[in-house]
Amino acid sequence: MADSSESAETAPPRDNAEYRVLARKYRPATFGELIGQDVLVRTLTNAIRLNRVHHAFILTGVRGIGKTTTARLIARALNCVGPDGTGGPTIEPCGVCVHCVAIAEDRDVDVLEMDAASNTGVDDVREIIDSARYRPNAARFKIYIVDEVHMLSRNAFNALLKTLEEPPEHVKFIFATTEIRKVPVTILSRCQRFDLRRLDEAELAAHLADIAGREGAEVSEDAIAVLARAADGSVRDGLSLLDRVIAQAGADAGPVPADRVRALLGMADRSQSLDLFGKIAAGDAAGALARAAGMYRDGAAPLLIVQDLMDIAHWLTRLKLTPEARASGAGASATDAQRAAGLAGQLRMGALSRVWQMLLKGAGEVQSAPQPMTALEMLIVRLCYAAELPTPADLIERLDSAARGPDAAAPAGNGPAPAAGAAPERPPGPPQRGPPPEPQEPPLPSRPPQPASPQPATRAPSGAPAARAAGDGPTLGEAALGGPAPQGAAETAPADEPAVPEPVAASVSGPEPAPVGAPPAPAGATPADFRALVDLFRDRKEMVLYAQLYGSVHPVSFAAGRLEIRPAPEAGGDLPGRIATLLQAWTGERWIVVVSDEAGEPTLKQQDEAAQQRSMQQAAQDPLVRAVLDRFEGSELTKVTGPTPAPAPDSGGRAGPGGDA
Repeated sequence: MADSSESAETAPPRDNAEYRVLARKYRPATFGELIGQDVLVRTLTNAIRLNRVHHAFILTGVRGIGKTTTARLIARALNCVGPDGTGGPTIEPCGVCVHCVAIAEDRDVDVLEMDAASNTGVDDVREIIDSARYRPNAARFKIYIVDEVHMLSRNAFNALLKTLEEPPEHVKFIFATTEIRKVPVTILSRCQRFDLRRLDEAELAAHLADIAGREGAEVSEDAIAVLARAADGSVRDGLSLLDRVIAQAGADAGPVPADRVRALLGMADRSQSLDLFGKIAAGDAAGALARAAGMYRDGAAPLLIVQDLMDIAHWLTRLKLTPEARASGAGASATDAQRAAGLAGQLRMGALSRVWQMLLKGAGEVQSAPQPMTALEMLIVRLCYAAELPTPADLIERLDSAARGPDAAAPAGNGPAPAAGAAPERPPGPPQRGPPPEPQEPPLPSRPPQPASPQPATRAPSGAPAARAAGDGPTLGEAALGGPAPQGAAETAPADEPAVPEPVAASVSGPEPAPVGAPPAPAGATPADFRALVDLFRDRKEMVLYAQLYGSVHPVSFAAGRLEIRPAPEAGGDLPGRIATLLQAWTGERWIVVVSDEAGEPTLKQQDEAAQQRSMQQAAQDPLVRAVLDRFEGSELTKVTGPTPAPAPDSGGRAGPGGDA
């Protein structure tokens, strides 16, 4: 007897053995208890009321959102017979009939659940197909619930197709998956799809607070907000976290504070994260490292610290765009919201975007690093030094100020944004000095206008527009930095000197492809010079001859109806005859093409390459380009784009308009 009484006293209470976790205890029993899925409930309600219930459903959504619970609710709604046993399908199952009770207790023989993660083969699906031919034992429908259906093999999916397309009238399929993209489209096209919505933080926080009240647990509002934020829209994750908080609090008096929840979940305090972000924005590397080390000692995981910094960067960005975003920082106090508003006013949008990109990349590094804390410290160092760098807009403004004179002030890179009431912050770009240039489409390669007298020294190559006047087009500063160059960087040449265009040209490095939709030259049009003649072959889609004329033919002389050339050895032997034949067909005039032994001018390809080289040399002398090259160590000028400059004078050339020059 003594042993019996002693064992009875030391035995644990029966309540502990019967305890069910909150995620199972508060699983919805009706569609009315299913929160956040109004579209699904409304669709099923109308389908049951109109007797238009589909034979296959597929439910998709994030983990813990209620896919399996919804599948069981659909099974109960379709098989419910009411308390008196005479009811039909209903959106509000009674919960007391034999089928409702059996489904709730997972023992209904006509509602079969299969986990596709552990039953992936075609043999498992074949069992479903074979049993689907037989009518249900007692229920109205035989219902198959397949969880994580995307885990089925390809052969298993193929075996299911025919039965899924034309199932027996007494069979219903309900699939659930978190990876809808992995489900074949042949399966999706046979199912009615429902996307279960992720719960927002306000909805989930209200649900968690309600359940905490039912359990008699006192949890502060801030702590509930932290739990809702950590759950990331998953009801099951939120209830599991609430279970941990209640167990950790025990019988302590008073509501559970938010800092205890953060310590339990390994999260950093929002005020500490804001402090860390502020030190990073100020470039205080030592202070930022010390703050991060303190947060790590308090139990904050390195990856969660990075995620908190990303949340703050997003929050501050929204604060700059929408003032009502101050209330979007879940778990942030009024003081933290005020500090965040101050930070948002001090930082420019470009700096916030740069911080976000670096944090996004750094999160992957911290997650995969052997020592996450070391990776976090290196990320903080990079962020602090990046905070000292000026933005591209500031660089351009400084360069422009230096070109204008020493009196111009240069703004700080991550300095404070314009004060309230000032002009709105402009996007990164150089300051405008007058109306912006109208956008210009890239010019189609065409023949330049003929000068009054032959001047090969000032004639621009074909395919480039004539030299622009002041303010007509982009300068080198615009091409390289996205804005106008400093005034005085290039000036118009005197009228008595050969025109030297601004260093913005880009030569053709090879035979240009025919522009899409370029109209052919009109019938009877006679080329004015050799380059126009070569362009005619391109416009007429004779690309083989065009490539030979462009890169392998040296023009010697040109006149109307007569062309004298020196082909390179790689050019075809029948080139003169083919050129003459095509020119006569296109222009209606007789053409004589003569092969000469004279050296002639360089090929058009060589001329354009020389023009590109001159452009590079001129660009290298531009004051703005020199300032950029000097400021960025190791940078070099690799390409100049824009209109091509005029070729250099050539005293020996004889291929100008009108014959010998």
